[in-house]
Amino acid sequence: MKSVNSVTLLGNVTRDPEMKQTTGGQSVCTFGLATNRVWRDPKGEKQSLPEFHNIVAWGGLADFCSQYVKKGKPLYLEGYLKTRSWDGPEGSKIFRTEIVTENVILLGPREDAENGLNMGVSADQEGASDGE
Repeated sequence: MKSVNSVTLLGNVTRDPEMKQTTGGQSVCTFGLATNRVWRDPKGEKQSLPEFHNIVAWGGLADFCSQYVKKGKPLYLEGYLKTRSWDGPEGSKIFRTEIVTENVILLGPREDAENGLNMGVSADQEGASDGE
């Protein structure tokens, strides 16, 4: 049976990217993204619910994100969900679901575009992988 694991997000960056290298020398960049679900309740009042996402980029896409993604800026991305786990300090299993991004498009005011910042890059263009 076929399956689909695809994520598309449009939101605001919540923290500046953090760049690291794996022991094998692969670049990995992590940052946060917030989205906001808005709807009207039965009384017609506007309601809002923010959601915070953990984003991971690998390889050349990680390099791009570490250089151009900035806290507070709007961002469009596409990727897939990945859950990883590890043993916590008290022996309990800790799980974290992240979005591994494969395509990033920087959004923002026109002056950013004139400075070369209104651009995007995908994992295919940069030869990125998720380190597996």
